[in-house]
Amino acid sequence: MQKVKILTVNAGSSSIRLVAFETAAENRMEQIAYARHESSSDKATEATEVLRQFIQTHALSGFALVAHRVVHGGDNLQFPTLINPEVEAEIDRLAPLAPLHNPAALQWMRACRETLGSAVKQVAVFDTAYYARLPEVARIYALPAEMTERHHLRRYGFHGLAHEAMWRRWRERRSGAAHEQRIISLQLGAGCSITATDKDGVKDTSMGFSPLEGLVMATRSGDIDAGLITHLQQRENLSPQDTERLLNDASGLLGVSGLSGDMRELLESGDPRAQRAVDLYCYRIRKYIGAYIAVLGGVDAVLIGGGVGENAPEIRARIFENMKWAGIRLDPGKNAFIAGNEQLISRADSRAEIWVIPVNEARILAQAALAATAES
Repeated sequence: MQKVKILTVNAGSSSIRLVAFETAAENRMEQIAYARHESSSDKATEATEVLRQFIQTHALSGFALVAHRVVHGGDNLQFPTLINPEVEAEIDRLAPLAPLHNPAALQWMRACRETLGSAVKQVAVFDTAYYARLPEVARIYALPAEMTERHHLRRYGFHGLAHEAMWRRWRERRSGAAHEQRIISLQLGAGCSITATDKDGVKDTSMGFSPLEGLVMATRSGDIDAGLITHLQQRENLSPQDTERLLNDASGLLGVSGLSGDMRELLESGDPRAQRAVDLYCYRIRKYIGAYIAVLGGVDAVLIGGGVGENAPEIRARIFENMKWAGIRLDPGKNAFIAGNEQLISRADSRAEIWVIPVNEARILAQAALAATAES
């Protein structure tokens, strides 16, 4: 079997992660290089420079395939897709709905084409695809039907790759427990989301038409009264662009604390505003967990991933405070584990298991891209 080298590109809202894989025998893939880079404000030239440095540092060559995580695929892009001008145009058209992500993904596609050559196939893998079959009652907004149809207004859901990765890993661990299928997964990073899944598929998720809906995030507001937005637009004379920047870039943990959107800095701070921001963050997560227990009719496991979820025991402890009513009991000793490991952190008498599962989006990206090119 001829080995194939695959590059995966995951352009997040605050960082870029590059992972190189090489296919091996028995349909296995081996990771051969990894890099994480914090994004700067000058993203126009950054992608090409970071990619070239990654290749040089790890002495890489001969890539046959590049897989890109793309946050928003809309109604038309629901499966891993070979990238061509039409696909890029559609991703660009959807950029206003994912302004922190889709433009960055396009920049990386162009950087890969420039650096690796146009002969290397590139595949877009969409976060929204995991939610393509979201039940109608969880998908629609209470807006005029004609307007909804004209503008394709619906809840798309995001972070699909992360939630799918956690769900798959859970199924691997619990393959013999067919009845234990009611899963609540938490992706807690700079962006945050929660998803409810049972044996029939995804039932609900917190992000909606855009990645703004749902939980409090690093700089994004999460759920907010629409009337408050129109009130601010009138009182502050905000344009649509000003409003978008306010909700995406200046709200969330950063806005509430006035200090930082970085959870590490807030946890280390003695400022009461930092405490207020962290309290709101954890409260909103706990509130959604309760709602999704109702959606699922109970819960068998809560899965936690993402930079904050995997590395902040204090946040996990605050989230699961006073959840004995739901049969969810955190073990303080297990919760204080060294970050970076997969770990069961619930007590033995907890009716629902709590797992920290490091999210491996890169492997899912590579597998999806291989499958897409095999079918093309």
